[in-house]
Amino acid sequence: MLRTLKDLFGSLFDTPGPAAPDPHTLELATAVLLVEVMRAEAGIGAAERAAALRALQAKFALSAEEVDTLLGHAEGVAQDATDLHQFTTLLNQHLDEVAKLRVVEAMWAVAFADGELAAHERHVLWRVADLLHVKHADSMAAKLRAQAAAAPRL
Repeated sequence: MLRTLKDLFGSLFDTPGPAAPDPHTLELATAVLLVEVMRAEAGIGAAERAAALRALQAKFALSAEEVDTLLGHAEGVAQDATDLHQFTTLLNQHLDEVAKLRVVEAMWAVAFADGELAAHERHVLWRVADLLHVKHADSMAAKLRAQAAAAPRL
């Protein structure tokens, strides 16, 4: 009898742990953040789009067609989003510090893809790095790596 009562009360107050996220949800959240960097300037350039496609393909091991579909969907989601909090919260819940830094570095790569870093791009990167709890020094190191990697193409 006591065991039954204990089980009953236990089931009432048990809170399930965080469920593993749908991998597509993490992919979409990452893609939306890359799109936000692309949208920071007046128009989305071909070089920035290509950099975002490369970053997504490398990070998630998707086919070119899957990445193109993902990025297209992310553009629509980014257009409708009122803020970035929903995306960064999801990444904070399911990615470790190193994985979040890789997202920030991919964002820097997109920002440098067209050969110049606009003030709005820099602001988006600063804001997202802060929301992802990436240390400023780590974000700046990622920026320098992305800038150096983009230099041969510039």
